[in-house]
Amino acid sequence: MVKSVGRARAAEGLRESGIKARLNPSPRCALPTYKDIFMSLFMALAPKIFSGLADPTRLRILMLLRAMELSVGELAQVLGQSQPRVSRHVRILIDAGLAERRKEGSWVFLSLGARPRTEPLLQLLDRWAEIDGADPWTAADAARLAAVRADRAAAATRYFASHARDWDALRSLHVAESEVEAAIARALNAGPGGAPIGRLVDIGTGTGRMIELFAPAADQALGIDRSPEMLRLARAKLAEAGLDAVELRQGDMYSLPLKAESADTVIIHQVLHYAQNPAAAVAEAARLLGPGGRLLIVDFAPHEREELRTAGAHVRLGFADEAMVRHMAEAGLDGRVVEHLEGGALTVTIWLGVRPEQRLKVVA
Repeated sequence: MVKSVGRARAAEGLRESGIKARLNPSPRCALPTYKDIFMSLFMALAPKIFSGLADPTRLRILMLLRAMELSVGELAQVLGQSQPRVSRHVRILIDAGLAERRKEGSWVFLSLGARPRTEPLLQLLDRWAEIDGADPWTAADAARLAAVRADRAAAATRYFASHARDWDALRSLHVAESEVEAAIARALNAGPGGAPIGRLVDIGTGTGRMIELFAPAADQALGIDRSPEMLRLARAKLAEAGLDAVELRQGDMYSLPLKAESADTVIIHQVLHYAQNPAAAVAEAARLLGPGGRLLIVDFAPHEREELRTAGAHVRLGFADEAMVRHMAEAGLDGRVVEHLEGGALTVTIWLGVRPEQRLKVVA
């Protein structure tokens, strides 16, 4: 009996000491590591993530956003569901951190959530698809998504075809083009004795103005545009400038017909506000750069000129500096803001991204 009481008191003492140790940890106790914190946060969010994917429609939305950013209306068009119903699904995905919303004027665009959270999940879904086969909705969604792309492209094509001859004049309505061109030259240090331009690629060359300005100082110059009408105008204009030997190609900014590291300088001048997926366009442009290569982007700062969506076929109402620099960083470039040019209703911003030089390995 005495031994039993002793064992009970000893057990109680151990429990109390354990509680005190948890309440008053010893200074010698190891602090939680980053991995410990990350795992605890993940385990806290995991039920919400998997709950968010418990509906087939939300899985479909996730895969559609993987392909491209979409508005709620476009998602409803692809899914064949009402906008209120789609909005409810989207809200659940946003709460789980799997999707993000971005408001531009009266439109709301949706994209995938942060890559560290969504990428492992997408890899898991890909693996399951390899084992079990693709979801039956995949092909139908892909076809309807192609229709959305076609609608957007057709609107842009109609605009370019009807305004091609006036394109340079339309640009000058926003900020004096001479100011922008001077700022671009400063950013590229393109004057006598400045940094070499090397192999130049102008994406979305339009009427070829960037080629006209900088091809004489380049080793090679290539202009790429999606619009055949624009390329016809560019050829005529560059021939008048004595640059008819410059190469012009039709191509898509998301899939450029060029090899990796085939350029030293890439320019995207007033093009990204037409882009469905600006980050993908920046990444594709960065792919062309060799070590030390430069990507120069010229576009509008954020604005609220909603009429430009219809009057000018603009998909984006400008870009915040932090967003553009992040796109460059994700593409492997060291990005920075060069200059803001205020003029009229809109502000033009110049950003520069540089591909880091390859570092030599030190041999001991």
